[in-house]
Amino acid sequence: MPVALGSDTITCRMASSEPMKDGEPLLDATIMMVDDEPITMEIVQILLEEAGYRHFVMVENPAKAMHTLEEKRPDLLLLDLMMPEISGFDILRSVRAHPKLRHLPVLILTSSSEDNDKLTALDLGATDFLSKPVDPIELRLRVRNTLAAKSYMDQLAFYDPLTKLPNRHLFMEHLDWALKGARRNRENLAVLSIELDQFDKINDTLGLFAGDELLRKLAQRIAGVAQGVDILGDVTPDKKIAVNLFHLEGGVFSLILYRLTNARSAAWVAESIMESVNEPIYIQDTELYLTASIGISTYPTDRADCATMLQMASGAKDYAKSTGGNTFQFSSRQIHTRYQRRLGLEARLRRALDRDELILFYQPQLDVQTNTITGVEALLRWQAHDGGIIPPDKFIPLAEETGLIVQIGEWVLHRACKQLKAWQQAGKAAIGMSVNMSPVQFQSREMPAIFKRVVGSSGIDPCQLTIEVTEGMLLEDLDAKIALMKGLKDLGLKLSIDDFGTGYSSLSYLRKLPLDELKIDRSFFIDFFEDTKSRALVSSMIFLSHNLNLLTVAEGVETEAQLRFLQKGGCDLYQGYLFSRPLPNDKLIELLSPED
Repeated sequence: MPVALGSDTITCRMASSEPMKDGEPLLDATIMMVDDEPITMEIVQILLEEAGYRHFVMVENPAKAMHTLEEKRPDLLLLDLMMPEISGFDILRSVRAHPKLRHLPVLILTSSSEDNDKLTALDLGATDFLSKPVDPIELRLRVRNTLAAKSYMDQLAFYDPLTKLPNRHLFMEHLDWALKGARRNRENLAVLSIELDQFDKINDTLGLFAGDELLRKLAQRIAGVAQGVDILGDVTPDKKIAVNLFHLEGGVFSLILYRLTNARSAAWVAESIMESVNEPIYIQDTELYLTASIGISTYPTDRADCATMLQMASGAKDYAKSTGGNTFQFSSRQIHTRYQRRLGLEARLRRALDRDELILFYQPQLDVQTNTITGVEALLRWQAHDGGIIPPDKFIPLAEETGLIVQIGEWVLHRACKQLKAWQQAGKAAIGMSVNMSPVQFQSREMPAIFKRVVGSSGIDPCQLTIEVTEGMLLEDLDAKIALMKGLKDLGLKLSIDDFGTGYSSLSYLRKLPLDELKIDRSFFIDFFEDTKSRALVSSMIFLSHNLNLLTVAEGVETEAQLRFLQKGGCDLYQGYLFSRPLPNDKLIELLSPED
């Protein structure tokens, strides 16, 4: 990987928590170089890349060396001695005085031929020397031997020989590093304290050897769950959740989860671990059924240092054990209560489809000039089994998080198409139907096939169906989204941008998208006549839309004055409480004109 010359700090990878061994993991080490000569660092990196190393951190400004060491935590430091202002001797002193870095191997790269310089560096704790210009074979040999020695020492000091997992000492170091990163990057973090229920009784009954074998197998199971954590549905596209698993003592493990979107992700992992532990395990021809108790502390909700984060997670775990085990508990009662409520809502939502509790309401869309209905927007409502109406903003985000939105979205599409066909068979004038699409639906590989199947079986003309997508879902991977949209257009469907102008608008993408319609967000009609900027923006959006040959639909129209403004401005369609709230089918059909 070529180095960008002139940059003070170039980062290629964060340090790994895995122990280095012979072969591939050894080459996965992070090597940091501090040298005020960029060309020297470039040459060294090229030579090491040829040997298979691939993760480097380059620091040209020696004043930034210690900060970068603390942040990146490399496995090896290559350090020049003769640098202006801050010398390699100064950095070496600081490294050996640092409680987290004092055991870091340091290879000195120097052009100095003075024996006193080498002796001084050795006295300060240098690991080895390399003379400039570096010999390629000597460089690779020293780096490999130094990393191999570090790997062996790390294995002895920081890893549990039974499970091969990092131990409590390394857990505290990593948690400290993780908390600093979370504060710096304003990210969420969680600590899970995991304890096998009644592990001591298993040792007493089957013996220590069986207990050791049990721990090894369960460590593999938990590690397998942790490694699969990036499949969580709420991970942002550009960042995956990172995981570190540790064995602290006996039947106790700890897990650090980085870059979480919300506390639900930690709960999801806890549930997956409990399910894995619950599966039967065979030890000495004996089938065992186990359970685990898990405590969860989160940052920034639990604002604390490393020791307190662990203590809070352990306390929550102990509480889970006291209630009978085989469960998890957040350290924050507020979070735990909120999660339990969401869990209950999720269970009810999963039953809602089977119980036929989901219904569609329809809000008319009218021609601005003639005030005649030209179409409707289908809006999802949840009529719960107990008779209460659950607002969309309460269950749609939950459906997206759990992936249920794909199944629900197919139901909405099927019901909307079926209803449109029923109106036609009832002799009502042909109108259009608009259906909203969730970003999660839009990313589903099944989506094109679902649309083709549902629209084809409904018997409606595809051009009567408009699919509404929001601006936000077009922020990432625009080319792929355009390809999906073109696929929908090939089916004969129409496409609309919903909530236009709410913060993500870009003229550059509008000209690329295969759109038919642009919907002006209802937020522009709040304090419409008191806010001259809102009126100016609405006029501009109508003008822009017409010049792109798009229909314009104004949402949230509530007054005659707003409608007159839209008539003068040339808007095509409108919807809102001025004409009608969203209505059930039996009310909406009364408003539809008969077919000529």
